[in-house]
Amino acid sequence: MFERTSITGAVKTKAQSPADVVRTQPVSAPAFAAAMLQVVTAAVLAVVLNKEWPLALLLPIAAYVLFSLKVARQWEKVAVLRLGKYRGLKGPGMFWIIPVVDSLSDYVDQRIRVTDVQAESTLTRDAVPVFVDAIVFWLVWNAEKAVLEVESFFDAITMSAQTALRESIGRHMLTEMLTDRDALGHELQKILDAKTNSWGITVQSVEIRDVQLPQGLEDAMSRQAQAERERQARIILGTAETEIAEKFEQASQRYVGNPTALHLRAMNMLYEAIKERGSMVIVPSSVVETMGLGGMLGTAALAEKKES
Repeated sequence: MFERTSITGAVKTKAQSPADVVRTQPVSAPAFAAAMLQVVTAAVLAVVLNKEWPLALLLPIAAYVLFSLKVARQWEKVAVLRLGKYRGLKGPGMFWIIPVVDSLSDYVDQRIRVTDVQAESTLTRDAVPVFVDAIVFWLVWNAEKAVLEVESFFDAITMSAQTALRESIGRHMLTEMLTDRDALGHELQKILDAKTNSWGITVQSVEIRDVQLPQGLEDAMSRQAQAERERQARIILGTAETEIAEKFEQASQRYVGNPTALHLRAMNMLYEAIKERGSMVIVPSSVVETMGLGGMLGTAALAEKKES
């Protein structure tokens, strides 16, 4: 039902098929069926009665029904023009017109429609070229205005959306468009709704679907983000080193003037080093001497415990 077509060189829109955008109905199906019934009846009567008057009587009636009976679907409205002057709206359902005297406008679909508009290579406020893809949800709430006030309301909506999108992009910074798409969509909706209300059309919402950047700019932003993450990682590592150094400084104050506590701490570190199976620790003799006799006895006891 939908296909992407080019409206201008700078706009691409997902347009509905012609049968859904603008529908005309020279002959309706019920009118054709009724006319064929009249023709068959006239032919049967002519054969049965062996007269020509059934054909002369019923064929004009069949032609009248064929071009007078019209049908509008549940969601459609159509304007009737009598000798070129507006006479009113018809539909939904069946209605009659006077052939030749009356003419019909295009059938107006009053359901919610979706138009995909894309602005190509538009500069943001900080002079960055971007490709923005937006979706416009709109509907015709007054078929009379839509028929009488604007020649082609579908093209008018498409062009207006493209123009408003370009204007809105030019008023916003790149970071705003990337982080706050909802605000951009609301702004576009207000701009379009103010313009199209006089046409009997309301824009319900505008959604920014995608903001594409040039490949070179994407690479530069990726490198910038990676550098920022590395900077944050180094800051965190430096902060951790600082906190560790502060804790060591606080711990060292506990051992000032208390050699016994320092020796016990050294023994505990030695035990933690050799308690793993298959590990071996070489301790300088000067370190053992500073621990005194108790330190050496403790070391021997740990070694015996390991052998056992």
